[in-house]
Amino acid sequence: MQQLLQQLEKNNPTATEAQQEAFVSAAITPTKKERLINAIKEGGQGAIEEFLDNPYLNVAIRIIEGWRNP
Repeated sequence: MQQLLQQLEKNNPTATEAQQEAFVSAAITPTKKERLINAIKEGGQGAIEEFLDNPYLNVAIRIIEGWRNP
């Protein structure tokens, strides 16, 4: 997820948060989405913060929460 957001930033540095979310959602397979959703369910947001320790954390958490609560 981090790499996808970094790639988008290079290609489109002015992408809105909604565009970032759409880009990542389209690029991540359903299996990986399920794993990330389960990580939030089992370990909570703190586990994801440990897993995704970078400046894109807030966007990544919002994306995962969106998958969890469509």
